[in-house]
Amino acid sequence: MATVRTARTNWDGDLQSGKGTVHFESSGLPETDVTWAARSQDANGKTSPEELIAAAHSACFSMALSAGLAKAGTPPESLDTKAEVTFDPAAGGITGIHLTVHGKVPGITASEFLDATENAKANCPVSKALAATTITLQAVLD
Repeated sequence: MATVRTARTNWDGDLQSGKGTVHFESSGLPETDVTWAARSQDANGKTSPEELIAAAHSACFSMALSAGLAKAGTPPESLDTKAEVTFDPAAGGITGIHLTVHGKVPGITASEFLDATENAKANCPVSKALAATTITLQAVLD
């Protein structure tokens, strides 16, 4: 069965001096502020669309990798995934995403872990949705 998740943003003012508030309607997470300055300069306690994409991608990738490893008979003890989304307004926006994952996976070789991470990168739903963006990966088996 399909699920729908909802977030909403209220924006006041123009791009440069305006500000918005992101409301996480499905989860009820605390609302968070967003501004152009937080997106294109320092975050200063505010979020950006790129940070939200990074959160979604790191979570989705971790879930896909965990599922793939378990299906192969080597479920992970732990996975720690970081997603770095690069935003360059001069280059037209998001220019790349770099995933770094550290995994504790008993009974697997580094080569098998790398294969599993590449599969998760190619097949997690967020990676597929972001297919027009270059996605790179570093995988470390701890």
